[in-house]
Order: sequence, then C-alpha cells, then structure tokens
Amino acid sequence: MPRRLWSYTNVPTKSGKPILAAAAFQAASRAKAVSRGGLPQVITTLCLTALLASSPARAQSDDWPQFRGNPQLTGVATSPLPKTLKLLWTWEAGDSIESSAAIAAGSVYVGSQAGFLAALDLATGKLRWKAKTGPIGESSPAVSNGIVYIGDLEGVVHAFNTADGKPLWTHKTFSEVKSSPVVAGNRVLIGSYDENLYAFDARTGKVAWKFQTQGPVHCTPGHAAGVTYISGCDARFRAIHIADGSEAYDVNAEAYVGASPAFAGGFAFFGTYENQVLGIDMVKRKLIWRYEHAQRKFPFYSSAAIAGNRVVLGGRDKMVHCLNAKTGKPLWTFMTRARIDSSPAVTGNRVFIGSNDGRLYEIDLTTGKKLWEFESGSALSASPAIGANRLVIGAQDGKLYCFGS
Repeated sequence: MPRRLWSYTNVPTKSGKPILAAAAFQAASRAKAVSRGGLPQVITTLCLTALLASSPARAQSDDWPQFRGNPQLTGVATSPLPKTLKLLWTWEAGDSIESSAAIAAGSVYVGSQAGFLAALDLATGKLRWKAKTGPIGESSPAVSNGIVYIGDLEGVVHAFNTADGKPLWTHKTFSEVKSSPVVAGNRVLIGSYDENLYAFDARTGKVAWKFQTQGPVHCTPGHAAGVTYISGCDARFRAIHIADGSEAYDVNAEAYVGASPAFAGGFAFFGTYENQVLGIDMVKRKLIWRYEHAQRKFPFYSSAAIAGNRVVLGGRDKMVHCLNAKTGKPLWTFMTRARIDSSPAVTGNRVFIGSNDGRLYEIDLTTGKKLWEFESGSALSASPAIGANRLVIGAQDGKLYCFGS
C-alpha cells in the first residue's frame, strides 16, 4: 500500500482562519499510523502540511497564470474587480476561442482554433506576438518563469518564450490535447487523449515520466505538496507522485469525468457525465457525498470553484449550482438560457461564469441572485480569467473581451 505523503485539515474558527495546529496534530497522528519512522516522519508531515497551507493558491500575486487560476484549480482570484464592470477592449482571433486566458505580468495569453497562441497587452488589447501552433481547443496556457505552455488538437505540447513568442520546445503526443498544462517546480504536467498524463522537464521538454490511465486524460491536473490529482475519463480520481509518476492512490468515481478536480482543505470536488457532482475525502481516500438535481438530469462539464464552504459549477442543464462543500446539499441554483461548459471564477462575494447563451453572468455568491450580465452574441464556453483588476473571456465567434474600470 502506498505511503500517504501529507494531509491537511482546514478547521474554520470564528475569524474564518484555519487552525493549523489542529491540522498539524491530525497529520502527525496519521503519519505515525502509517509509518514506523517515528519523529522524522512526523516532522516531514508537519512541514508538508505547512507547505500546503501556504500554497500558491494563497499567494499575494494578482495574476491568473493558468487554468482555474492556481494549482489547486479552485477558480478563486486574488485580484478584486471594480464594482461596476465596463468593456475596455475586444480583440479578434479569427476563429473560435474555447481556450481560457492566462493573465501574467501585464499580458494576456490565449489560444485559438485558428492555430496560434497570442500574447496581448492587458491594458490596451494590443497584440504583442503570435506563435504558430495547431488548432487550440480547450487547452489553456500556463505561464511560469518566462515560459508559456499550451497543448493543441494535433497532440502537440508547446513551450514559448513569453517575451517574444520564440518557440523553445515541442513534444508530440499520440492524440489530441485538450488538457491544460500546469507547472509544478521543474515539471510541466498535462494530459492527452492518448490516455497518458505527461510530466515534462519545464526547460527542455524532455519527458520525465508518463502515467497511463484507461481513458483519455481530458482534465487539467491539479497539484499540491508533491502530488498531482486527475479526474479521469476512466472513472477514476487518481493521486500521482510528481517526482516519479508512481500512483499514490485512486478512488472510483463510478462515472465518466470531463471536468477537472478542484480541491481545498483535504477535499476534492468535480462533476460527472452521470449528472452528479462528487465530493472526495482526499485523506480517507473515499467518496463522501453525491449531488444530483432532483428534476434536471444533465451532465456536468464545467469545473468547480471552491469559495469557503461553497462549491460552485455550471451544468448542461443550463443552471449554475452552488453546494455546501461539507454535505453536498444545494444552497442555490441560477438559471441561464443554454448549457454551461464554462467554469466559474470567484472574486470576493462575486461569481462570474459564461454560458452558451452568449452571456457573461455575475452572480452573488451568497444568494445566487444575478448582479450583472453582458451579452456577447456568441457562445461563451471558455472560462473567465481574473487578474490585475481585469476580467478576460473569449467567445466562440473569435472575440476576446476584457472588462475592468
């Protein structure tokens, strides 16, 4: 049986801050139960618990450098938005944008089915450079250490210099890539429809390892404390060691999964094609709840956002669903006019999400009431990115929109 590397328990106080001492104690107790290493193992577990608590999801940077904003894929922005949003600029890609944008160091990066990755000035929308790729579907760029990564529908993973778009390396997988890359230290992690999760050297593109599943790897991998997590088309939720690609554990989701897992406080959440949303206890390694709407039975393709004790995601039933993270009980739903494949972005008490009805919605996180909407005129299946006091989202007619003050 593989050894558990870490655990973390987010115990809320009246102030809303986690009791790290309690989390550390529980982690140490579990470490003693699974290891005969004694005190050194306890110290290691405490250090990894602290590392997870101070992970990039809590970083002070106001960028949105990858799909879902952070390595835990929570969809929560560190940047606020002005109370009233105005359209600042639009940019024409020439073909459908289903790739969600990345925002980093004053630039916006976005892929298009026209077959390129573009870098734009965040303030003005002016094109900085274009880099040739194959057609880009849902793969969204990830930016780290002066390099931007993305996958395309021809199965190629690309790395470009952020300064000028110069290609640095490519790797051809054996099928299309819709997964988005994430950077974990010196590794780039990304899935392919060839049924493998890949780990590349971030600088050279050399394959460090690949992990074979039993179905296409559509989701974006999340990671924390040396472990990456994927929710798969093979109906498994897997934890894999980033160092060597060995599997730590897996949980049977009992359904085909297209969404990416979001996780916080030792729990992971994702929707399935069997019309359900699942809650997974990552410490006990088991399913703890299932949610299914009482009347509307439609798949969930949108990836969840986690904001405090709330899990928010869109459904192909045309609704945005907000659930209690502990119990899976519904708190509210919000109806749009078409299916929702877009994944929500949260800043403060505001939820932003696109719909295939061509509208970008702003919803109150607490009540589920609509606060604002913008009509683009074309399906918004891409997800909003929030960074540097701006919101950016692409549409299927090839237009990229930037909102701010």
